[in-house]
Amino acid sequence: MKAQEDVVIPNRLGLHARPASRFALLASEFSSRICIQKAGEMVDGKSILEILTLASPRGTKLTIWAEGPDAQEAVENLAALVKSGFGEMDL
Repeated sequence: MKAQEDVVIPNRLGLHARPASRFALLASEFSSRICIQKAGEMVDGKSILEILTLASPRGTKLTIWAEGPDAQEAVENLAALVKSGFGEMDL
């Protein structure tokens, strides 16, 4: 099973270390392969370091992509995390 969803980074500081860590931690809870794509570049969504290489400030459009048995659930949960601003208060 495959799933994907486009999201926009809403928080003021963008996808820095703390949100990247939260994303990777949540992604690791799923058995599906999870990737994040930005302008043609795709990285492992379970790797904090790879996520940080995307250098994604506020307003960046990303595609969350998953393939595996829980792909739809993974994408829905990860997209919700991004849309919430990763729980940061400075949206």
